Amino acid sequence: MHTPNTSIATRSARGWALPGIANLHSHAFQRAMAGLAERQTDPADSFWTWRETMYAMAARFDPDLLRAVASQLYVEMLEAGYTTVCEFHYLHHGPDGTPYAQADAMSQALLRAARDAGIRITLLPVLYMTGGFDGRPLSARQQRFGHSVDAYLRLLDTLRISEGDTVRIGCALHSLRAVPSDPMHEVLTALPAASRIHIHIAEQLPEVEECIALRGARPVEWLLDSVPVDARWTLVHATHLDDGEVQDIAGSGATVAICTTTEANLGDGLFPLRDYLDAGGRWGVGSDSNSSVDPVEELRWLEYGQRLRAQRRNIASSMRVPSVGSTLLNGAVASAADSTGFNQSDVIVLDADAAILAGATEGDVIDRWIFSGNRPLVRDVEVAGARVVEDGRHRDRDAVAARYREAMKVLLA
Repeated sequence: MHTPNTSIATRSARGWALPGIANLHSHAFQRAMAGLAERQTDPADSFWTWRETMYAMAARFDPDLLRAVASQLYVEMLEAGYTTVCEFHYLHHGPDGTPYAQADAMSQALLRAARDAGIRITLLPVLYMTGGFDGRPLSARQQRFGHSVDAYLRLLDTLRISEGDTVRIGCALHSLRAVPSDPMHEVLTALPAASRIHIHIAEQLPEVEECIALRGARPVEWLLDSVPVDARWTLVHATHLDDGEVQDIAGSGATVAICTTTEANLGDGLFPLRDYLDAGGRWGVGSDSNSSVDPVEELRWLEYGQRLRAQRRNIASSMRVPSVGSTLLNGAVASAADSTGFNQSDVIVLDADAAILAGATEGDVIDRWIFSGNRPLVRDVEVAGARVVEDGRHRDRDAVAARYREAMKVLLA
């Protein structure tokens, strides 16, 4: 494992200081449906039936509603210890696919939400072109996601004007099933050299099987054989890998964004973490569908899922780095710059006066934070030199929550 064995926790005047955590994968609008897809709709409920609920919620959004929901989500992220969010954004147009008069209206809503909250954002507008590996057209419910290559590249060009200290604009290819090979190559050729590139891949077994049937290779295998994947790339999920793919992703320098709580919620499966760590792979975490907004839960259940599968303890550890918490957090911190495009360091401070951290040391405070329960321990958060969370409360928590409540009345009407 390429995990540092030095502590990244330091004691400050206000508590235990740690690097801010990057959330490598988020769909902000899905926060509005948290808890609303937990009723059986089919005896074989899966990701594919969950999508029906997601499509119904997606159809209700406009730019104002998206800004209100995203602002609330980003406040929650900051209070939990996320200081950067990679927003994988595909609600581009009106519900019937008609572009807004301002073509980037939905993207701008997310940038305003990030500015409202004070979180760094790597906005990843999504290219979404087809409904499956067979090239079938987008369904009626997917029309608002779609772009031609030319329109997509124009969108990226427009948005790059917004880049600054707390904003990066990257590229998201929705998935191999939604982006055919030729358009993918055309977009990749047109991107700036430093552009970050994210893609959903190998999340579901049916996706893997369809890719083998129609492209003659597993999804990750096809991607690595077809385009020059390097450290600019973040592969989201990559849940279903064979041994060769594990080794090849690690060798490419790409980062895997593991979204444990969403992968559990959707019944996706478990990422092969131990094999990937042994191969020297790079990884981070994301909240994805935002049914949970807490890096502690992502990291804890990343480890716990491995324990349940292996039926033993302390999977993400080694004799060199025996602390599971340090392995998990160090890995997430180490990959952040390559996935987000931000090199700046933000700070979160844990409440050293919290009873659960009594007697904590540099050597055990991360383990105690991640594996000690669910009481919030983040006291302060500083992003780009500004304190946005103090004593556990975001500076605009109440005003943002009030706008969110009004938005939810509309969305659920």
